[in-house]
Amino acid sequence: MVNHKIVVSGPVGAGKSTAIRSVSDSPALTTDFAATDATCAVKELTTVALDHGAFDLDGGDRVLLFGTPGQDRFDFMWEILSEGATGLILLIPNDHFKPLAELRLFVRTFASLVRPADIAVGVTQTDCCDVPSLDDYRHALAALGLPHLPVQAVDARNPDDVRALILMLLERRADRVTA
Repeated sequence: MVNHKIVVSGPVGAGKSTAIRSVSDSPALTTDFAATDATCAVKELTTVALDHGAFDLDGGDRVLLFGTPGQDRFDFMWEILSEGATGLILLIPNDHFKPLAELRLFVRTFASLVRPADIAVGVTQTDCCDVPSLDDYRHALAALGLPHLPVQAVDARNPDDVRALILMLLERRADRVTA
């Protein structure tokens, strides 16, 4: 049995906690507390340390999910949670004011914490806002020198969407390791 440690990160309101809860085999561990800063305008509760959940893959391997806080004042947790990570799921909410800027910020930040090739991008809130397009995200990644990173629309509430993004990341990694 192999444990795959996947970090789930992105800005406040991206759906990180929701995604982890949606795919976990048992109730996820959360560290949500009342928001006390500008986050109050976005949501009532916010993650202050981490979210943790897990699920089993066919064949016996296990995926361990570690969700980061979205606020940069808790960015010290990003490095801690990334230690030993197999990969990163980056969730970007399409309905934010500048989602492509958030994409660039998180990719640049995590490029020093996980191998850039081990990142997959899930775009949330595409049902609320269809601009920018998934191609716009791909072009932004290409401008960062990462044209091959997978990008797909994800509903964080839908376990099939979240699981598909995680499996895509793991398959890409396995293909690269065996090549």
